[in-house]
Amino acid sequence: MSRDDRAPVSNAPSGAQPADMTPAPRPAATPDRTLHMIGNAHLDPVWLWPWQEGYQEARATFASALDRMDEYPDFIFTCDQIVLLSWVEEQDPELFARIAERVEEGRWVNVGGWWVEPDCNMPMGESFARQGLYGQRYLQSRFGRIASVGMNVDPFGHSASLPQILRGHRMDSYCFLRPGPHEGDLDETLFHWESADGSRVLAYRIPFEYCSPPGDVAGQTEKSLGQLDRSLGEMMVFYGVGNHGGGPTKANIDSIHRYDRMGTFGRMTMSSPRAYFDEMLARGDAFLGGLTTRRDDLQHHAPGCYSAHSGIKAWQRRAQHAVLSAERWAAVEVAMGAETYPRDDLERAWKQVLFNQFHDILPGSAIEPSYDDARDQLGEAIAISKRIITAAHNRIARRIDIPMDEATQPVVVFNPHPWPVAVDVDMQYGAQPHGVRVVDHTGAPVLSQATQSTATTGDRSRGAVTFRADVPALGYALYRLLPGPALPARSSLAVSDDGTVIENEHLRLELDPATGDLVSLLDKSTGIDPLQGTRGSARTAICDDPTDTWGHRVISYAWPGAAMTLDRIVVRERGPLRSRVRVERSWGGSTLVEEYLLAHDASAVRVDVALDWREKAHLLKLRFPVGLDDPRATYEIPYGTIERPVDGAEEPAQSWVDLTGELDGRPAGLTVVCTSKHGWDVSPAGDAHDDAPSIGITAVRSPVYSWHDPRLLDPDGVYSFQDQGVQRFGLELIPHGGDWRRAQPTRRAAVLGAPVRAQQESFHTGDLAPQHSFVDDGDGQVMVTAVKGSEDAPESGPADLILRAVETHGREGSARIAIPVAGRTLEADFRPHQVRTFRVPLDPQEEIVEVDLLEWPLDGGPV
Repeated sequence: MSRDDRAPVSNAPSGAQPADMTPAPRPAATPDRTLHMIGNAHLDPVWLWPWQEGYQEARATFASALDRMDEYPDFIFTCDQIVLLSWVEEQDPELFARIAERVEEGRWVNVGGWWVEPDCNMPMGESFARQGLYGQRYLQSRFGRIASVGMNVDPFGHSASLPQILRGHRMDSYCFLRPGPHEGDLDETLFHWESADGSRVLAYRIPFEYCSPPGDVAGQTEKSLGQLDRSLGEMMVFYGVGNHGGGPTKANIDSIHRYDRMGTFGRMTMSSPRAYFDEMLARGDAFLGGLTTRRDDLQHHAPGCYSAHSGIKAWQRRAQHAVLSAERWAAVEVAMGAETYPRDDLERAWKQVLFNQFHDILPGSAIEPSYDDARDQLGEAIAISKRIITAAHNRIARRIDIPMDEATQPVVVFNPHPWPVAVDVDMQYGAQPHGVRVVDHTGAPVLSQATQSTATTGDRSRGAVTFRADVPALGYALYRLLPGPALPARSSLAVSDDGTVIENEHLRLELDPATGDLVSLLDKSTGIDPLQGTRGSARTAICDDPTDTWGHRVISYAWPGAAMTLDRIVVRERGPLRSRVRVERSWGGSTLVEEYLLAHDASAVRVDVALDWREKAHLLKLRFPVGLDDPRATYEIPYGTIERPVDGAEEPAQSWVDLTGELDGRPAGLTVVCTSKHGWDVSPAGDAHDDAPSIGITAVRSPVYSWHDPRLLDPDGVYSFQDQGVQRFGLELIPHGGDWRRAQPTRRAAVLGAPVRAQQESFHTGDLAPQHSFVDDGDGQVMVTAVKGSEDAPESGPADLILRAVETHGREGSARIAIPVAGRTLEADFRPHQVRTFRVPLDPQEEIVEVDLLEWPLDGGPV
């Protein structure tokens, strides 16, 4: 029986079945369309309630959905967010067994395939890869089938790289709600969505809402039809009580049956997103070829969420870097002969990270107590990772051949990145009252200087040294501390007495002595100063922020504001290796400290920022004006980049934004890297803040927790405001001659966010050289983002390695990746921003095989 000819169900009492099943035709005037009614129960595991409440509600909601199935033989339930299934399996195995039966029957349809519905802009690309890795593998292990439809109904925006990620998770279609028709330039209900690499999914914007009131669905259906492209003939309408769970009610289902029989809205059928997309795909190339193809992200809704609650953003970045590093060192250990890979520990750490990327936790929109839970859960992930890293480093260090030299203290520096780094390492030491100097493993002097210890005691034998370490890719290097101060060394570093000018052979930066503003950043190799002509333009802007926690209906935060007052400029370090100048400012009850660090050979300046924020319902923008004509803005997004208009709009970004244009007729630009801030703007000249184009970072907002307009705040009410207190983050400012790619900002951001680790070591014999690389991606346009053990544990022997890389320049390219830890070399071509994953057997007789993001073969099923 075709869907069009399906017999309407009578308006019997709730749960009852009609006595007469004889088909009765709908009225001839029934609109000629089919509405696929999607019964679902969106459940925010955390929002205006803690996760413990979401844990219980998952069980209650799923029990209700199963009861509706018992009562209505045609009812179909659509479920996403795999963490909810895992919770029910954990607390109620009998209920979970009932779910498995309905999955087998085809009436419980799992979609989404991700651990949670995360924020879809801020997590790293590797986090998105893990959302599906753990979500889809869970579905396969419990039900024997994965989700084929992606679904993120509630997140506030969607990165342009998601189609490639969805395809890598074996999903060919996508359902979402936001941005709504009033919030962006997207008019279509159904369209092709394509990533820069050419990956494509069929996408559907849910009309009106993903959930409904508990009663009659007429209002839900009418408002949905008001937003749908009715020319499609077949459309999805979502219904069911949601947000705090609940799901479809008897009244919902009875009204669908009633309106279907009456023909009020057309044919109404209980359905699933998979059934709908299959109908659309079955129409063939003529229909599909007529659909619009979108090659852009899906923004904007609630842009204030990219700067709300700075803490959760910083904790997330730390945790993501930590778990990725732990994976790499654990994989190296397995390749070096370790018997086990800490798969269970890493999975537990990753699931804490993924859970706290949920779209009401990471965006800062949950209630205040939920952030105590988030801090603890992400702390667990970091602690697990640190234990894995520390154990791996010590086992590797124990194998390094370090001959006895009682006059020295060995130090091993470990680089977690699959490319070589040259960085300044801060090292604390003891038992050396006259200071230390540093040599490499050959005994050659290493540039170093004494710095301030983190300890403030009367023990003069304790101190600190900063030295330059050149460390191989995903590897280590041995150094030694010798007693006595560093030997004199020639250096191009110079700092003016008042600290307003710092320079080396590559850069010269100048601070305004009256304001503390950075007013010049001259690249000596090109003669280009992208800040030319911007003296007097705002660098800090504090203003009232009357918007709610989400920043609903905000287009831009590039508002006029007050500049912070300079308190003092202090030269903190002046040495052959690096210089450090401290700029202190204040406004109201808040203080901002920026420490400018310039290394002797650096082509970029680092800024360590400490902000003590004491303002309520205010925001602070840090601005970086440039003297460029015809500027173009590029933002880093997960696994890629995107160009956006220079219009002052508040936009999400990963770790860097670039502004490139012309300066006196020559190409020039400035890239700003930041470790844990995600709300940015690029504003044109003549905008509200000053007369120069500029990059802006929303450093802090302090709205009331979980305040959602149109609720008005009581002037006499007592509220808790976000982001009160001290926070720290890092910046890098990189001037360039017109091509941000040469500055490698994605790699710079990774090193800034995940520094090398140095540890003191003892003397011993060993089978390892004093320096070594385990994986090296060549430091080019193709960057290795993951080195890990395979999720498929072999019956015997060590697990294979999984290696993933992404093209970072937005251009076709090739890579030659050395994997000396496995005795292998990998050569591969990449499309623009393409992500490719490979299984690397440790047995040299076995071939390297490309796999998808689930670590399964590209042309087959699970292994």
